[in-house]
Amino acid sequence: MALLKIQVLGSPILRQQTVPVETITDELRTLIDDMIETMYAARGIGLAAPQVGRSERVAVIDVEGDSPFAIINPQIVRNDSDLAKAEEGCLSIPDVYGDVARPEKVTVRAMDRDGREFELEAEGLLARCLQHEIDHLDGRLFIDYLSTLRRKAVMAKWATIKGKYPGYIRTLTAEEVAEHHHRDEEL
Repeated sequence: MALLKIQVLGSPILRQQTVPVETITDELRTLIDDMIETMYAARGIGLAAPQVGRSERVAVIDVEGDSPFAIINPQIVRNDSDLAKAEEGCLSIPDVYGDVARPEKVTVRAMDRDGREFELEAEGLLARCLQHEIDHLDGRLFIDYLSTLRRKAVMAKWATIKGKYPGYIRTLTAEEVAEHHHRDEEL
């Protein structure tokens, strides 16, 4: 497995619509494995293909910390009209957070890494994570849901830290990777 470079806010691919996966290949499975490894090393709970510079309609999720899974060509087929507001962050906008209102419950239809279709009913953090990652696949970011005033504040903060990511690329540091591997040893 390999760690992938993470695209950060300003990278054009984060605003592009992804392309549906037509065929499950070994290359796609390798991408999924690399995305999971990258997500863990960056201490995230979800990662979408555009975040690693890829255009496939694929994301990986693990809100439990021990049960990663891929969603290929996901779509939300049902959502709860009850909205819940909670703080979100994003591996592509490090150190920036904002409260986002999203449906509390969703049902997502997708394919797994072997091409089997499944439906997943989710609520709480898993529902939020699924919606966040599917948004990435549609070129949307959590900051798009913030009020104008809050978004201006977030963008002002981002302006002070974006210089740490030349070329809109976040390369995980040796310390982040070492911390991830140390955590694995403890499990």
